[in-house]
Amino acid sequence: MNSYEEIIRSIAKKIKEIRQAKGLSVQEVAYRCDIERSNLSRLEAGKTNMTIKTLCIICTALNIKLSDLIEGL
Repeated sequence: MNSYEEIIRSIAKKIKEIRQAKGLSVQEVAYRCDIERSNLSRLEAGKTNMTIKTLCIICTALNIKLSDLIEGL
């Protein structure tokens, strides 16, 4: 079973991979989410805890489903 730290890092990595695959900058996604760029950067680095609300907002900004982020954890 994965620790919660490993799960956070896995989700953070997936967010970054999806963002990059869509050709979006951190700044663009942060703008879409109405959060600071530095906050999104920390989130993508797995250095901050994510709320379900934040994950849902990011999913909307990336045009993906929440299940896309947590699949296979």
